[in-house]
Amino acid sequence: MSNTSQKKFGPAWALKDINLTIAPSEFIAVLGPSGCGKTTLLRSVGGFIEPTDGIIRLNDQIYSGQGHMVAVEDRDLGMVFQSFALWPHMTVREHVEFPMKSKRQKHLSREKKKKAVERVIESLGLAPYADRLPGQLSGGQRQRVALARAIVGRPSILLMDEPLSALDAELKISMRQEIQNIHRRTGATILYVTHDQSEALAMADRILVMREGAIEQIGTPQDMYAHPETEFVASFVSQCNMVKGRWDRQVFKVADCPLVYDGHRVADIFKQKGLYPVRPEQFKIVRGGDGLPATIINKQYNGREIQYSLRCGTDRFTVFAGCDEQFDLGEDVYLIFDV
Repeated sequence: MSNTSQKKFGPAWALKDINLTIAPSEFIAVLGPSGCGKTTLLRSVGGFIEPTDGIIRLNDQIYSGQGHMVAVEDRDLGMVFQSFALWPHMTVREHVEFPMKSKRQKHLSREKKKKAVERVIESLGLAPYADRLPGQLSGGQRQRVALARAIVGRPSILLMDEPLSALDAELKISMRQEIQNIHRRTGATILYVTHDQSEALAMADRILVMREGAIEQIGTPQDMYAHPETEFVASFVSQCNMVKGRWDRQVFKVADCPLVYDGHRVADIFKQKGLYPVRPEQFKIVRGGDGLPATIINKQYNGREIQYSLRCGTDRFTVFAGCDEQFDLGEDVYLIFDV
């Protein structure tokens, strides 16, 4: 699938120069803050809105652009929404049967349609609830119904718009695994919109970070986390400390102390701004040594680790430490860059 498009609402550009090619069966997470254009991009692909300029195509078929605008129901898509969008008067089975009535499925016999419905209901653990209405289901069960309805017709593309945002934290983890299992079973291409960095890092093959309607960076979760290309990406994808100093080619000299860091894999934008990005787990807190002097100003026990907040000059840094690394509030310590 490819998307080269722009979208304008009045004088404002909601999407700017979006140029994206998605490989078959790829899982792309679209990540960004509210108002950055994530949902507009998804709705453009789905056919709910028409791009102001550009082309959206699936393989050789143009969905939008060059005078074409394929209707939503005629696109080879499945959709899962934040609100689940279930009809209160329809049972679980009726919801899953509904997409099989579309003209895209008219080539299938009644028997094959029935088998497809039963197979999906069974695979998502919905068989015991097949005759229940949405009001008789838990949040997780309703989400499974929405997923079953989206995948029963085996669409080429699954569009997911913050599908887990209405669920509690524990249920989100299990539903992430369910979505990953669906991805593996169906082989569908997934375009998954979220503002949750942990969801994107955990599930996606590639992450697309958006800002003000444009693509800020696209890459694997590993690249996005370890090698951010902009200060915005470094700070938005998880947490990041920005150490101040100056660059001498590939060597970073920390401000106000004799420390130097290697910078061979740091993006140029940080060098232009005199910054060095350090993730919270890359700093080690010690009581003595050659490190950045800092003071503990807050600590939070999280079970597997302790999250420390430290004042370092005029900056505030975050450091993740093991539970056996105990430091006191107000204690003066040093931060060692531990990579």
